[in-house]
Amino acid sequence: MLELLAPAGSMDALRAAVQNGADAVYLGYESLNARQGAKNFTPQTVTEAVRYCHVRGVAVHLALNTLVSDRELEQAAEMIRQAAVSGVDAFIVQDLGVAEFCRRIAPQIPIHGSTQMTIHSLPGVQMCAAWGMKRVVLSRELSREEIAFLCQNSPIEIEVFAHGALCMCYSGQCYLSAAIGGRSGNRGRCAQPCRQSYGYGRWEEKYPLSLKDNCLVPYLRELEAFGVTSIKLEGRMKRPEYVAAVTGVYRQALDTGVVTQEMMDRLLAAFNRQGFTDGYYTRRLGPEMFGTRQEPGGEAPWMKEARLTYEAGEAPRVGVRMAASVTGRGSRLTVADPEGRACRVDGPPAEIARKMWLTPEVLAARLAKTGGTPYRCLDVQAEVEPGYTLSAAAINGMRRDALNQLTALRARRETPRLGRPPKIPQIEGPKGHPAVNAQVFSRDQVTERLLRTPLAVLYVPIHLLRQDPAWCRSLLAKVRVCAVLPRIAHDTELPKLRQAMLDLRALGVREVLAGNPGLLPPARECGMAVRGDFGLNLFNSAAVTVARELELRSATLSFEMTLPQIRDVSKPLDCEILAYGRLPLMVTENCVLRGRTGECSCHLAPTKLMDKTGAEFPVVRDADTCRSVVLNGRKLNLLDRQEDLTRLGLWAIRLVFTTENSKEVDQVLQSLESPAAFDPGSCTRGLYLRGVE
Repeated sequence: MLELLAPAGSMDALRAAVQNGADAVYLGYESLNARQGAKNFTPQTVTEAVRYCHVRGVAVHLALNTLVSDRELEQAAEMIRQAAVSGVDAFIVQDLGVAEFCRRIAPQIPIHGSTQMTIHSLPGVQMCAAWGMKRVVLSRELSREEIAFLCQNSPIEIEVFAHGALCMCYSGQCYLSAAIGGRSGNRGRCAQPCRQSYGYGRWEEKYPLSLKDNCLVPYLRELEAFGVTSIKLEGRMKRPEYVAAVTGVYRQALDTGVVTQEMMDRLLAAFNRQGFTDGYYTRRLGPEMFGTRQEPGGEAPWMKEARLTYEAGEAPRVGVRMAASVTGRGSRLTVADPEGRACRVDGPPAEIARKMWLTPEVLAARLAKTGGTPYRCLDVQAEVEPGYTLSAAAINGMRRDALNQLTALRARRETPRLGRPPKIPQIEGPKGHPAVNAQVFSRDQVTERLLRTPLAVLYVPIHLLRQDPAWCRSLLAKVRVCAVLPRIAHDTELPKLRQAMLDLRALGVREVLAGNPGLLPPARECGMAVRGDFGLNLFNSAAVTVARELELRSATLSFEMTLPQIRDVSKPLDCEILAYGRLPLMVTENCVLRGRTGECSCHLAPTKLMDKTGAEFPVVRDADTCRSVVLNGRKLNLLDRQEDLTRLGLWAIRLVFTTENSKEVDQVLQSLESPAAFDPGSCTRGLYLRGVE
């Protein structure tokens, strides 16, 4: 049966989820989780939460799904230890270094790959399995056919987001909030700039990046038939009443198989952005997926009803069986839960009845009154010695004592076997000036000057290389060429991508640049060496060490790191950073232009979004797909900081050309030799100096 996984941003929200039928909840510590704006939990309240949930048969998943800096690794290790001792049932992780820490410190606790890992293909799922993960949370952008395929072929459990907010960008690949205000979505601090207004070319009060909330409640039976293990409800930032209402509707839908209009009305009242969407699931993309939130005034009636569900009483969730005997020599009650735990209580001897005997039926009826507790009585086997009776107070006392003992027993967990975090070797990178790499977006950007520049690697989109084999051969004769794979590649796109890699290998290309775990296996199957791109979000020494173990030829460090963090990170393999270009802030499954007109014209020419401050964000295609990449308007430029770059221990810096024409490319190359003065109006230092929250 499908697990119903509900959000818990606070203790009240946790109670709301449990009392309304959640099978599991997910929550986060005060830091190192992707919802830092929620109230979240301390080590002490996590222990309380786990006990509360385990008594009621509910699992607790701890979200540690943010990128962690080197200085925070020790804190992460302590959180993992504390959570393991508290009895959490799973860790949800994004950072490859944190995943390794979980494996080493608490090997008995399952690891779930967060949706922040951007897993959207079978090779990506298989990579998570190879890393020791027991479950993966799929990207929200997958269709029903893709989910079914993954469930049929996955070696581990599949979890699907079923309800709640949709990010415009693939989770784990959004840097818009970080670039605008230093609040990183990968660090749990997203300021939700996608919910703000933008225009095409000029500011308008339109919302081309604001998607409606996802709602898959009509498809629960279908998801279960596919083999999905768990459906996740989003909402750790939302109030407990929201959690109560949404969890209750999904519980009802799971139990009855029916979705009524009244249930949909409850979901709409709880929260919506001009309705809901199932556009990714049904593959109906376009303008109808977009919407904004209209805040209702005052407290709606549904909120009071929702609050009563977790404040006014206790839902009897755990079925128990009782066996009782009452005789003149003594009385006894045994209570057993579904997992086989049993508690026995001895009561007083029965008295000879003066008027009415106590019958087994009456004894069973009195014992079955478990109201106000987490238990519901499934069955009572009652025996009473004829002619005897026992007071109601004594019967109630036995039941109360037995259930209290059972509660204590259910809350108890064995202390897990704990290990030590891995020792991360501190390896310095090369001294002196890093080499120069260049990445182009179009063929026109491969100028003669670029080819005369002493590049270590030239990164070229794979579709450009495949389109013209003669041109590809000519490049290989002049420079080391590495084919850039698409940021996103679903399973239906992998056969074409594999063939492209095989074709390029026959031409002499031996390397690819990959920014997603799911691209590593296909590349290697095609005989390609892999260089890691920024999409892998390598943010600390532990993650870079994992990259070395994955046998990457080089690794691109996260551009959310500061220069001191880059300098100090261990470099067990060649490391590079982006040093020039428009940073890619989003990659979207919804074509941004189609959202405007209803038709896709992104292949004709780039466009740009503009916010109310006048900031521009050019939009280009991701390779030869209909996916959009939203770029920063101001170009990253560190080329005048050559001395700083020499202190970082880097193998290379990368120049990234996206919207530049051939003349602009040559001007940038000229600045390598004689850097121009930094222009803060058109350029930025990115996050390398100010860092992110």
